[in-house]
Amino acid sequence: MVKIYNSLTQKKEELIPLKSNHISIYVCGPTVYDFCHIGNGRTYTAFDTIVRYLQWRGYEVTHVRNITDIDDKIIKRANDSNKEFTEVVNEFTQAMHDDFNALGLLKPNFEPKATEFIPHMITMIEKLIEENYAYVAENGDVYYSVRNFADYGCLSHRDIESLVSGARVEINDVKKDPLDFVLWKLAKPKEPNWPSPWGAGRPGWHIECSAMSTRMLGETIDIHGGGRDLIFPHHENEIAQSEAATSKKFVNYWMHAGYLQIEKEKMSKSLGNFLTIRELLARHKPEVLRFFLMSSHYRSSLNFSEDGLTQARSSLERFYNALRNLTLVDEKTITEFENKFIEAMDDDFNTPIAVAVLFDITHEIQRLKDSDATAAGKLGSVLTKLGNSLGILTSDPNQFLQHSDANLDITKIEEYIRLRNQARSEKNWQEADRMRDELLKMNIVLEDGQEGTSWKSV
Repeated sequence: MVKIYNSLTQKKEELIPLKSNHISIYVCGPTVYDFCHIGNGRTYTAFDTIVRYLQWRGYEVTHVRNITDIDDKIIKRANDSNKEFTEVVNEFTQAMHDDFNALGLLKPNFEPKATEFIPHMITMIEKLIEENYAYVAENGDVYYSVRNFADYGCLSHRDIESLVSGARVEINDVKKDPLDFVLWKLAKPKEPNWPSPWGAGRPGWHIECSAMSTRMLGETIDIHGGGRDLIFPHHENEIAQSEAATSKKFVNYWMHAGYLQIEKEKMSKSLGNFLTIRELLARHKPEVLRFFLMSSHYRSSLNFSEDGLTQARSSLERFYNALRNLTLVDEKTITEFENKFIEAMDDDFNTPIAVAVLFDITHEIQRLKDSDATAAGKLGSVLTKLGNSLGILTSDPNQFLQHSDANLDITKIEEYIRLRNQARSEKNWQEADRMRDELLKMNIVLEDGQEGTSWKSV
């Protein structure tokens, strides 16, 4: 039985789907005004790993990840670059897809854009006004009345009075209460806008996900996820809006990925430590970056460092070295290793323990490789199968090991190997050794086997 830590109840709970063997999951997607940063990569890799594992365990998963395609930041980017907001959205949506594809993220079943669901947002806002959970302010904007929702603060576990004391009250604020948040804002001059009963304008950020999730997955869904920074106010506000509009429980399990730090400092553009996914992919193999992002527990804070990526690369090389030149043999029975792996992942997707199991399998493969090729091949099949459930070990071992350094001169390496093999065939051992030494200077190690000479970078 899979157990999930529920941010709402602050404890692990057995996953009991609303529909037998079917799980609905909604993950808050990015606002597409810039290239995705490594913090985005951490969150979406975490949920990709979760979706993959649930599918591997036999669940049918409907995964929705939205795109926020209208927002103050998008409008500012468009104005600064003298472009239409749709041009900005299209440019950075394509960049997002390129980055996520490189990381091996599965495409969600649905990827709705906020602007496609504005009629549904308007309908929900009308319902909230009708039920006295929202009001039209003096300036024409529509606000949600937080104090009219009795359970406000249930997800962030904050008392409403403490929230009020910490709220920033703007000068000439038109809100009835400092905690009230905007559902619909009237358009300013030259801003994108859509017609509504309250005048031309655009939706507030929070109402987008309430409308999209309930429309696409139903009024109650199994899992809602995102980064920990979304707990308050975004997800708190989603609960208030959705449950007030439907009179039903909005989400059964709330899941949140931990923060990502750069060298133990919060990542921010002002500190100059802001890293995009594509910057890192230019220097590191995509599978190395994916492994680094998913090998720590999704709820823990993750400290990004180049040393961490080096360790991730070393770990993957150990796995691939074990699989190298191994003839995989399908293992029909469930092994002790698989049981330990499943036990770890069933316990709130504990990837650190699951990865430790992969290392145990790797050690056993290396022990058996020379003495029992069939047993090693069976374990190689298990290692590949379990790795694939996490989205790793999907490459050919030789290809991964040979191309793990993007700066290698492959043509030169292969020519040196050809010259060395020619020298060996001519029994010119001095020249063969010289070629091996030249390769060692390039951090290339050769391995001679029955199938010929293979190489890897170290």
